[in-house]
Amino acid sequence: MLTVNSFQVGEEDAGKRLDLFLAGEMEGLTRTYVQKLIAEGMASVNGQRGRASYRVKPGDVVVLQVPEPEGLEIKKEPIPLEVYYEDADVIVINKPRGMVVHPADGNYSGTLVNALLYHCSDLSGINGVMRPGIVHRLDKDTSGLIMVAKNDTAHLSLARQLKERQITRRYLALVHGLLKEQSGMVDAPIGRDPRDRKKMAVLQKNAKQAVTRYRVLERFKGYTYIELMLETGRTHQIRVHMSYIGHPVVGDLKYGPSRPHFGLEGQFLHAAVLGFHHPRTGEYLQFEAPLPDVLKAVLEKLRLENPGKLHE
Repeated sequence: MLTVNSFQVGEEDAGKRLDLFLAGEMEGLTRTYVQKLIAEGMASVNGQRGRASYRVKPGDVVVLQVPEPEGLEIKKEPIPLEVYYEDADVIVINKPRGMVVHPADGNYSGTLVNALLYHCSDLSGINGVMRPGIVHRLDKDTSGLIMVAKNDTAHLSLARQLKERQITRRYLALVHGLLKEQSGMVDAPIGRDPRDRKKMAVLQKNAKQAVTRYRVLERFKGYTYIELMLETGRTHQIRVHMSYIGHPVVGDLKYGPSRPHFGLEGQFLHAAVLGFHHPRTGEYLQFEAPLPDVLKAVLEKLRLENPGKLHE
């Protein structure tokens, strides 16, 4: 079975080699593997067989076919889910901290997908057996709201809304240092870190536009509690942007200080608000999930230690 992935090249990717463009688009696939697929004729540009060295142009339609891993079956697992909304087209879940969204190499159980397969009779097949129904991701240690498509029509609608920036996504985070302005915007392109392929970074080449807006909710000694609004959805976008401006997310060992703070395992980042137009009815739906208790406890500790510091 093949998973068919289609992309339209934007201005920001003009001039990239085809293999580099696809490696950037296909999270989890190495450039070497992408080159192998291209050599096997699995990639096309505007309907013609692609070459790895081809320089993509704005408007090009690039298609990559990826074989599913042979003999792989993702198991249904009776893992409890906190369901915020569900109908025949879409399900909205409040994902807990520590849960991986979909299976990947070396991690085929305990994921949100394993739980969804047990919970739902149908999920969209557009992203293949490894990521059924998954329209967007949350990092393992980021808690909060995620939408999942139950059929291909719903998946295409939600994916289009994401691409056209029609999805409302607001996050809550505790960051290091004191943000001076009450609100601001980070507009800095993000791409794969050339020195560490497991990380993302702000780059001027081989990167895509990324825009994050924020506003201050509370200030403490050495920390700021903020709300963030995503205009784009790059991998690790909030974590990379906040680190880039000198205010990494608390608990983020990948992009911030290399030691844990407040005993947290993973970053203080929560997807609090999710809104979208229902793929069948067009009705706008919006949901809000409170901070998990472990993050609430951190804020309460800071408030006790910083009387009079709130909402400055």
